[in-house]
Amino acid sequence: MNGRAPFSPARRAFLRGGGPVVRRLRPPWAIAEARFLDLCTACDACVVACPEQVLHRGEGGYPVFEPHSGACVFCRKCVDACDTDALDGEPARPWAIRAEISSSCLTLNGVTCFSCRDACGETAIRFRPALGGARVELDASCCTGCGACLGVCPVSAIALSVPETDDE
Repeated sequence: MNGRAPFSPARRAFLRGGGPVVRRLRPPWAIAEARFLDLCTACDACVVACPEQVLHRGEGGYPVFEPHSGACVFCRKCVDACDTDALDGEPARPWAIRAEISSSCLTLNGVTCFSCRDACGETAIRFRPALGGARVELDASCCTGCGACLGVCPVSAIALSVPETDDE
């Protein structure tokens, strides 16, 4: 141990005056958050190894996934660089992160825009013709959470989220 208390997002939120704990988007194949924080040494090996530069140093020095300028291609280089087993490359799906499209989407407001659909290599985002304009559909079963759609949305109507789980 290095003499300092382990990083606790809940403690930090409390000390800053409360407020909800923001769920950070961790690198692909990150284990459950509590265990991740125990094992990760914040060494930056995964951040440096990421060829897409979508991993960054976050709060407490721990890596976070921020795809605003690119997308994760799931190359596993972050997993290979991690010596602590905080990233486990075994599961077939790297994470449960999925995109969500808000009501500020241009197409939902009558403006033709297909930027997110064009960026989505998994064809998880589709636009269906409808009276009054196209209707956007997000197929969560196809969405990998790679983030390709985030940076191209001109109104930032897309967010990535992690579903709540009992193991954190």
